[in-house]
Amino acid sequence: MKIAFATQDLEHVDAHFGWAKSIVVYDITPQGYQLVDKFDFGDKLEEDGDEDKLAPKLEAIKDCAIVYVAAIGGSGAARVVAMKIHPIKVPQPEVIREILDKLQVVLQGNPPPWLRKALMKSGERTFDFEEEDTSHV
Repeated sequence: MKIAFATQDLEHVDAHFGWAKSIVVYDITPQGYQLVDKFDFGDKLEEDGDEDKLAPKLEAIKDCAIVYVAAIGGSGAARVVAMKIHPIKVPQPEVIREILDKLQVVLQGNPPPWLRKALMKSGERTFDFEEEDTSHV
């Protein structure tokens, strides 16, 4: 499953989605994670009501199941959700690797319903029918 992070310094979730200097994308499994892409958006990031600035960011996260942001505007959130991507706001800057470590542990156990839904978007199997107990059938 691919996870995106809005970041100013490539190490923390510390950026508003619309003004993020960069978006980094990691592929995560219960066994580990790795950086798969980094998108840089330059310095013209001021809040100006220009919705077109969202287009390259939406393109960058199109294959992701989740995007972590410090904040996201209503229009941006609506567009992200319409792409079946789950936006998650972090209340204060968090280290991306720590989020990935926690998420990996959750994936090894029993993920909550919203995460199982995100996993389905990425095409990963969340239920193995071969292991289903059919003794009662």
